[in-house]
Amino acid sequence: MMNPIKKVIEASIEVKEKVLKDEKLLQTIEAVGELMIEAFRQDKKVWFCGNGGSASDAQHIAAELSGRFYFDRPPLFAEALHVNTSYLTAVANDYGFDEVYARLIEAKGRKGDILVSLSTSGNSPNIIKAMQQAKKQNVINVALTGQTGGKLKEIGLANFLINVPSMDTPRIQEAHILIGHILCEMIEAALFGKK
Repeated sequence: MMNPIKKVIEASIEVKEKVLKDEKLLQTIEAVGELMIEAFRQDKKVWFCGNGGSASDAQHIAAELSGRFYFDRPPLFAEALHVNTSYLTAVANDYGFDEVYARLIEAKGRKGDILVSLSTSGNSPNIIKAMQQAKKQNVINVALTGQTGGKLKEIGLANFLINVPSMDTPRIQEAHILIGHILCEMIEAALFGKK
């Protein structure tokens, strides 16, 4: 029984080691952290979206920023776009699921805000539409994807693409949470002066 467990842990470590050795990827993560720090300093908002496990990850990271991460401090305006189930189900029913995030960005997004879109494949139609809407409104697009970046990379919607070097959805999502935690730690330390 132990062998399959070890294989999963080793696979997770392997992806994280690839991230650790990818200087360009690390520089992109750092640039996104600096971008978020500056956005919060200017009273901008950071929006998150994703589907399934990526929606959970989006909500998790938003909660770390709007609640607390390492220590008590003032809240930051970070929100996952899917948390209002009445809105989500109404818009999905009336306009189609592809529109659920784009309509919220249209309503809430302002120039200089940041949209962080999580999609392991990079192909989710509702994520693509949200990023298209964000671009129209001068909302900065950050995408967390898997290795290829999918259609998000092909059509060039992301101002910043963090594509985890893996094709395995669970391993990609584990790396997305790691990256989210890195960003939270950077932001909290820069804005509130503690490590």
